Amino acid sequence: MPPYAPIIVSYASNPMSTTFADYAAQQDARNTIQLNVRKWTLMLCDALVDNFKSRNHGKVGGYDAPVYKFYPEEGRKYFKIIMDAHGSRSVHAFVDKKTGEVYKSASFKAPAKGVRYDLRIIEQREWLLENADWVGGYLYAR
Repeated sequence: MPPYAPIIVSYASNPMSTTFADYAAQQDARNTIQLNVRKWTLMLCDALVDNFKSRNHGKVGGYDAPVYKFYPEEGRKYFKIIMDAHGSRSVHAFVDKKTGEVYKSASFKAPAKGVRYDLRIIEQREWLLENADWVGGYLYAR
């Protein structure tokens, strides 16, 4: 008996090889997710506007409230949800265009670390659309 064990090498087919049909189906799925992320981002903007209108009745601190607009601005990787009040713009949140993950903003150009919500998960998306407030309190780490 030899003092060493023999090494048996087995070559399996390459699991990374895909057919063009597989690639096309995966690309269609990615495109569908990206279209849905755009739709959900617009729905979040609408929910933020509705929240502002319902909670403030046009007043903030007893004074006439500025009219806030929320809209997505498309970047290379993220949708920025912009809050605009008479030309004064700030970033409310970031939404990853490919994954639908929602981030709190750290600055005008970058999101804060840590995913806050995932729009692909139905429960999180429904909770977010019902509870999103225009001041962004829902974006703080839970």
